Formats: sequence, C-alpha cells, structure tokens
Amino acid sequence: MRENTIKSIWKQGGCALNGWLHIPSTWSAELMAHAGWDSVTVDMQHGLMGLDTAILMLQAISTTQTIPLVRVPWNEPGTIGRVLDAGAFGVICPMVDTRAQCEAFVGACRYHPQGYRSLGPTRAKVYAGDDYGKYANEAIITLAMIETQLAMDNLDAIASTPGLDGFYIGPGDLRLSLLGAGGIDNDDPPFMAAVDAILAAAKRHSIAVGMHTGSTAYARKMIEHGMQFVTIQSDTEMLRQAAAANVASIRAQPAPSKRADGY
Repeated sequence: MRENTIKSIWKQGGCALNGWLHIPSTWSAELMAHAGWDSVTVDMQHGLMGLDTAILMLQAISTTQTIPLVRVPWNEPGTIGRVLDAGAFGVICPMVDTRAQCEAFVGACRYHPQGYRSLGPTRAKVYAGDDYGKYANEAIITLAMIETQLAMDNLDAIASTPGLDGFYIGPGDLRLSLLGAGGIDNDDPPFMAAVDAILAAAKRHSIAVGMHTGSTAYARKMIEHGMQFVTIQSDTEMLRQAAAANVASIRAQPAPSKRADGY
C-alpha cells in the first residue's frame, strides 16, 4: 500500500503544503504537482472540471509523489466513492454543519465495518497497490469543511465523529456566515476567535486543522497559529496574478520611441 505522506507529516508534528486546482487541465495539474507541494487538491466544487476530467487530472498528479486529494461538490456518497475509486488519497467535503452530516461523509470514505463505501477500487489499487482494500480505511484522509455558524455551534460533535481526520476551514464562507461579508486572509477579531475555537476543538479530539489562504505571508501566520495543512491560492489565482503583474510591469516602462529617421 502506498504511504499517505500527509498523515506521516502530521504524525511528525509538521504542516503539509497543499496546492489547489481550479483549471480543468491535465497539463496544469501536472505542472502544479511538480512544483513541490505535499499534496494537490482537485477542486470539483468551485473548479471548472467534471468527473471525467478530474480523473485524468488525478492521473497527471500521479506522475509525482505528490498526494492527490479531491474537494467534492457536496456531501454526496456516489461522487465521493467515485473519486476515491479513481485514486484520490483524501476527500475534502464542503459545508459539514452537523455530526450526522459528518458521519455520512466519513462513512462514504470508509469500507465496512467503519463505513458504507462500496468495494471496487478500480484505479485506486493500481495507484496505491493490490492491498488497497485492506489498508484504505487507514490511509484515506477525511477533511470536513467548517464554513458556517451552525458548524461552529456543533464543533465538538463534528470533531468527535469516528474516522474524521481533520477540519478544513473555508474562510470565505465562514466569514460570510459570521460577519455578513466574505473574504480571505482576514484578521477580524470575531473571525480569529472562530479559528481559535476550531483549533481548540480539534486539539480536544486529536484531529488536524487545515485552511485556505490567499498569500504566503498569511499561510506562514496560520502555520505559526497551529495549522497542520495550508493551501496557498489556486492555479487560477496564481496565473491571474502573474499575468497581470507581467503586463503591468511592461506597461510601466514603455519601450523607447523610434527616431524620426528610423534609426
């Protein structure tokens, strides 16, 4: 069975660096996977890929030792089972607000008797090994997204779900739910109080906490704050920012005008 190195990083007390894929392309997935991230997440919720393209992107990530993860569109067992059968080594599930929802999510990721996932790891056993079925329950990562006031009200109940590996903070939706306005890389006291409460609940139940960030500076701050898994931007945002910066740099220094004589 292939080692899930994210779990190994956590056991050693480290923080895993995670890349994020919005662009529906095997080429961009392969480029990101070769960039040195510990894991890369195919985002099927807000990314532009469907299931067929997501499977091809998982294959592209597999040209490296980078751990392939998927954020599914919703807490739906059919899609969760399919991305796991396709070789995802972990699932991030959005909008988990209650213990019952978390149990449904984790159960969809685990084989009997820990869950109700159907046994049929079509590509997963090619990617991870013929003994995948025996060890998948231990290897697959389950991250429940905390994004609402309701989830905050149920933190301990969610965190105590058997088989849950961690929380993943969705800062935009969480801030929107708490403060009425979304945003990323925030230091608002109510938002940071919520982050501290999430970290404290995770510590009580011995699970990890991850978070999406918009910059390396904020990512470093969150690592120092106790995060064990941080995402920095996305392929879309990196491309957008780099393209805009290059264009702005050229426009800021116009080329010298030609002489009237052509020389």
